[in-house]
Amino acid sequence: MANLLEILMLLCFGASWPINFRKALIAGTTKGTSLAFLLLVEIGYLCGMAAKILSDNINYVLIFYGMNLAVVAANIGIYFVNRKKENRTQNITQ
Repeated sequence: MANLLEILMLLCFGASWPINFRKALIAGTTKGTSLAFLLLVEIGYLCGMAAKILSDNINYVLIFYGMNLAVVAANIGIYFVNRKKENRTQNITQ
């Protein structure tokens, strides 16, 4: 039951990341996005994975951690893409 609840938690968090990614991609800006927040979430997922491994509780739940980790990494990637766009635009206008 604990694994099921953990998966549900990861699915709830995980459902929001593709939405956030799409919004950032369409917006083309870093405004409203916190790199520190994204990095803290990424560290949290890594800690969750480490806890599963260190407690010798390696099971299918790790797949959900990995999926969330990958989507947050994509959000971090789009942050840097958008920041590069902003810097280019700023340099052109100066």
